Amino acid sequence: MKINKLDLVILVGGRGKRIFKFTKTLPKPLIKINDRYFLEYIINHYSKYCFENIYLLAGYKGNLIKKTFHNKFYNSIKIKCLIEKKKLGTAGAISLLKNKIKNDFIVMNGDSFADVDLSNFFKKKIEKKFILQMFLIKNKNYKSNSKLSKLSVKKNVVVNKGNYMNLGIYFFKNVFFNNIEKKNISLEKKILPKLIHQNKVKGKIIKSDFIDIGTYKNLEYAKKHFYKKFINPAAFLDRDGVINYDYGYVHSFKNFKFKNQVIKAIKYLNKKNYNIFIVTNQSGIARGYYTENRFILFSKEIKKLLFKYGCFINDLKYSPFLKGAKIIKYNKDSQLRKPGNKMIKDLMLRWPVNLKKSFMIGDQPKDELCASKSNLYFEFCSKNLYLQIKNILKKNLY
Repeated sequence: MKINKLDLVILVGGRGKRIFKFTKTLPKPLIKINDRYFLEYIINHYSKYCFENIYLLAGYKGNLIKKTFHNKFYNSIKIKCLIEKKKLGTAGAISLLKNKIKNDFIVMNGDSFADVDLSNFFKKKIEKKFILQMFLIKNKNYKSNSKLSKLSVKKNVVVNKGNYMNLGIYFFKNVFFNNIEKKNISLEKKILPKLIHQNKVKGKIIKSDFIDIGTYKNLEYAKKHFYKKFINPAAFLDRDGVINYDYGYVHSFKNFKFKNQVIKAIKYLNKKNYNIFIVTNQSGIARGYYTENRFILFSKEIKKLLFKYGCFINDLKYSPFLKGAKIIKYNKDSQLRKPGNKMIKDLMLRWPVNLKKSFMIGDQPKDELCASKSNLYFEFCSKNLYLQIKNILKKNLY
């Protein structure tokens, strides 16, 4: 199966006037929900997909967003932040990407969240007669989201009559850039109504929880309830020797092979709502056997391979450091390198984790020590990862 190349675009330029008590000093997507940025929940959730890049289109206090996320990697996907020099609106902001991306792309708002399955867009393209696809949900009088709030879908086409509302998540063909200019213009008020009138918008009605932090009431609800959706147990897995056979400094598919029942094990964890985190020492980078960039590209290819099998991992942490390394910038002791546990600490800062139900599997004593430092239940990998994980979940983790 060929996987379509897609980029993810998140609109984070709004001022947030309705919750000015919070946005007076910071942009709305950087409001913290249970000590994590609202925007980070969105990036975490959607970085399980095989996006080439994630673009943040910032405006109001965009320097704070850029400082926080620009050039960072989430699950092997690089974050790129662009800041508009003058107010461009949601459509004008997208025009900043006109000569920067060649792929089709997904657009979503950085101040609202819904769980939408984007898998099909990586598997097949939408029909030629459509420029974009948008998602609709039942309109429950969300006062913070009044734009395009009376819609429906008829024969897969979005129509201007109904009781469904725009969810704020779209798939755009690259030719969409022909419909916008670099000027202050609203996607929801100007561009989409015109394309809907021309029957060029494919629609899909979905059922999903929806949160928009644009009002004090919604923000208060998010602070009390939203983050609970993301508190999942986690499986921390070493890579070489656990996920794949360890032939020594594996960095290409020439010597990459999944171990027994690994795909089935990952699918099982996905089904059980476990977050899957890969934590791997990569001293081959420090030794000069392959570059850090090569490792990241290879990790993205592994993600795509897993996607072809219908499963995914949630995040990846690696340590390129080694004392006495050939490559000078990696020549140091680091707590990122197991048996240090900074990779796990960093993941727990990024993700809300139910530690009591979490576990780690490795193939070396240093993995066991890393788990011990993190208060994680640990087992050395067995010959059948699926049966091992199934048995772990049956133990006293529940």
